Amino acid sequence: MLTNKRIVIIGGSSGIGLETARLTLEKGAEVIIASRSEKKLKEAKDSLQGEVTIFTLDVTDEIQVKNFFEKIGQIDHLVITAAETSSGLFLETEVDVARQLFNNKFWGQYLCVKYGAPHLTKGGSITLFSGIVAYKAMVGSAVLGSVNAAVASLGQTLALELAPIRVNVISPGIIDTPSRSKMSDEARNQFYEGMASKLPVEKVGKAKDVASGVYYLIKNHFVTGTVLHIDGGHILI
Repeated sequence: MLTNKRIVIIGGSSGIGLETARLTLEKGAEVIIASRSEKKLKEAKDSLQGEVTIFTLDVTDEIQVKNFFEKIGQIDHLVITAAETSSGLFLETEVDVARQLFNNKFWGQYLCVKYGAPHLTKGGSITLFSGIVAYKAMVGSAVLGSVNAAVASLGQTLALELAPIRVNVISPGIIDTPSRSKMSDEARNQFYEGMASKLPVEKVGKAKDVASGVYYLIKNHFVTGTVLHIDGGHILI
């Protein structure tokens, strides 16, 4: 149980972050969720049961991130799921688009750890998010794969530098979340069905599957520097 533990979830207003907030609240934690969208934050808070505090936060703004952690004070666990992602063929992707992807997913997590780590308790933990394309090459994922690999390397190095604070990384596979809401229902369903037919588990993941992985990393005090693959066996095929 997480009674009397304070958990910060960056990106906690939807998808994996929201399910992580829901699960940790059920386990008794005090949860602080932050994201860019005030509207999504309010909707998330209304959907949750327990002690929840919300903050608007742009993880690419260093001053905002620094002020956020100074404001909330001491915490026990930090989970950073927030990230805008994109894909595209390497030669067709504008350099500015590639830089923005790094700015969002790598530098956003970097800043949250840099300013959040000093506020973590000695037995605390940090969970970062990488992704399947860091470990399995796919056409159109050169930039995102590079970002994910950078996050994983950062997490493993910080497990040494920030010890005894534990630092771990989750690498999700194909997860059914609102991140693909821009696709039509038909296209999204076809994509998920096609992927499910290839995976050993014969289904795509749900946000709650990844949230349970976050909870495992928070609770297991003998795990640090680990990349936890939650991908239905995708890395094997």
